[in-house]
Amino acid sequence: MATRSNRTGTALRPTQDPAAPKTPPPDRKRPEATPGTTARTRQPRLWTWLLLPGTLWMAGFLVASLLLVATLALGTTDPLGNPRFGLNFANLTALADPAYSTVLLRSLGYALITCLISLAVAYPVAYAIALRGGRFKNLLIAAIVVPFFANYLVRMYGWSVVLSDDGPLLRALRAIGLADGDTKILQTGVGVVAGLVYGFVVFMIIPLYAAMERMDTSLIEAGRDLYGGPLRTFLFVTVPATRQGAAAGCVLVFLPAMGDFVSAQLMGGPDQIMIGNLIQDKFFQGQNWPLGSALTMLLMAVLFLGMLGYLRRTRKDEAEAAR
Repeated sequence: MATRSNRTGTALRPTQDPAAPKTPPPDRKRPEATPGTTARTRQPRLWTWLLLPGTLWMAGFLVASLLLVATLALGTTDPLGNPRFGLNFANLTALADPAYSTVLLRSLGYALITCLISLAVAYPVAYAIALRGGRFKNLLIAAIVVPFFANYLVRMYGWSVVLSDDGPLLRALRAIGLADGDTKILQTGVGVVAGLVYGFVVFMIIPLYAAMERMDTSLIEAGRDLYGGPLRTFLFVTVPATRQGAAAGCVLVFLPAMGDFVSAQLMGGPDQIMIGNLIQDKFFQGQNWPLGSALTMLLMAVLFLGMLGYLRRTRKDEAEAAR
């Protein structure tokens, strides 16, 4: 084995003589597991076992109820109005009636308008709390969330009083000349949408607030230098950075608004009924549970398509972020 040296005389690493026999590398033993790694491997198993009972409970009741509704949709009713299981597709073919498609499209339109209005209301609220709230953030969030702990039906009754013909809102509009004696909010589509927005806007504020809390504020400062005005900065920087929170809020608002029936019942009229009102009528007044089950399956199919679109969009955003 020879040893090389540089010009300064400092010894370099020895070089292996080609004629010398090669020595085998030393045996490398597998490192033994330390107590820390064992604890880390056990922790996911612990959380899995803790999640298992609740998951099985929810999944079991969900699957059982879906099977019950699906089989009942193929059933019939006896002369006394009692449901009977069977194999009858008349309830499914009845869904092609234009009256049902009109109610479904109306419900879809109300839900989409509710999402848009809730988005327009929730963005400035979430922006002000997340970026300008300071030490009062938790207090402001509590001021928004705590009133929604009251019963939904009680809140809708209160809102119907506010929007009534002799309510404070119309009296104030008449006083300033923006409304006359014939102006109505209740028994109209505007009243139904107003009730839906009031009932579900909090589900839009919370995801947007969480998204803005995670957003890097330096992006806004850079956007001001790049785009100049605050409106352009909001549209081209804040909105794209919080689109996942907006998408989650739209799903949380759209799903319950699509199946809601209280707002249409209290603040709408016969021309504003939604699919939730039809389902309620078939189950409790019309005594036609099979047709009500068929309408329920139709509503769940529409909601499933909306949820599937949200999941695909979320997966696409995650793939783009991973790049």
